[in-house]
Amino acid sequence: MFILGDTAYSSCCVDVLGAEQAGAQALVHFGPACLSPPARPLPITFVLGHRSVALELCVKAFEAQNPDSKAPVVLLSEPACAHALEALATLLRPRYLDLLVSSPAFPLPVGSLSPEPKPLERFGRRFPLAPGRHLEEYGAFYVGGSETSPDLDLDPDLSRLLLGWAPGRPFSSCCPDTGKTQDEGARAGRLRARRQYLVERARDARVVGLLAGTLGVAQHREALAHLRSLTQAAGKRSYVLALGRPTPAKLANFPEMDVFVLLACPLGALSPQLSGSFFRPILAPCELEASCNPAWPPPGLAPYLTHYADLLPGSPFHVPLPPPESELWETPDVSLITGELRPPPAWKSSNDPGSLAVTPRPQLELAESSPAASFLSSRSWQGLEPRLGQTPVTEAVSGRRGIAIAYEDEGNG
Repeated sequence: MFILGDTAYSSCCVDVLGAEQAGAQALVHFGPACLSPPARPLPITFVLGHRSVALELCVKAFEAQNPDSKAPVVLLSEPACAHALEALATLLRPRYLDLLVSSPAFPLPVGSLSPEPKPLERFGRRFPLAPGRHLEEYGAFYVGGSETSPDLDLDPDLSRLLLGWAPGRPFSSCCPDTGKTQDEGARAGRLRARRQYLVERARDARVVGLLAGTLGVAQHREALAHLRSLTQAAGKRSYVLALGRPTPAKLANFPEMDVFVLLACPLGALSPQLSGSFFRPILAPCELEASCNPAWPPPGLAPYLTHYADLLPGSPFHVPLPPPESELWETPDVSLITGELRPPPAWKSSNDPGSLAVTPRPQLELAESSPAASFLSSRSWQGLEPRLGQTPVTEAVSGRRGIAIAYEDEGNG
């Protein structure tokens, strides 16, 4: 038996890479989990923990928030409170007729068949919807969190629920210890406004840094290729950076980047970050899709997708890029940050020879269109210059002696 106590990326992901290095045949994951499908099949057992839930207080809070007994409501919870949802639903069902209980979307055992009818899987949860019903019809009652949770420290699991839930439906949260409730509508609006600002920053960006934030979640290679094609189609330059867990010190080494995109699991991409600690904003893949794909979003889509797998071909939410001759690329667009008109992107495929970094000019000159080189030329100090052959040769002379505050050749005054 091996104990894997550290991960290169988010601790909510199953560490299949560490398990492979140890030669493990099965894994037991303790603590919060994003429940993202692993990149390699492996028997996994999840131990999410059991947080105590005051059922009577939660029942009173639910009744206060949902006076209409016929309104459709979904019971949600943080992973550690999922064990109490069925008991809570049992106390509520005598009065409430349209109640839906979610459950963690644990991966099915290797080789097992999926149940029929297959429940809807979204936000790391399973929703046993009746035929003909849609999740967008339901309000939400979330059990978890604490009484005071500022926006900057908001749990990423609750963040993805607030961002992805239908804006017109009510969403309330309840503290499992005290039963204190809170209407999350205003907080969801602030989260969406923040994400819309990041989309605008991505539209203004010329250089995008793609941060590899996971190696153990399925389809991360396909997602990275998809993001690179998006930036190329939008006329932006992208660089792939494998830095492990991003920190302000690491990202400060790449000042030529305008924005960063973190390719990670849904919880890793929405992890709380200290305001102002990063010198460039960090986006989620969905925000890059919204900024680079003029056909986004598809009609009837919920406001936000939290998993990069939803953007790939084969997903019901996938939106292919319009062809180069489409009028969508020529639609005028004004930046909401600078107020300037954005030029339409020069759409170029990967096989187009004109997309090379070096472009010939008529006078046999070569112009390097690398954003990194352009950024370096705009800096006032560009490093030490050798100037070979331009400096006269002189003999070595004795330098100054002493310390910086008192050299020997300086006076005492």
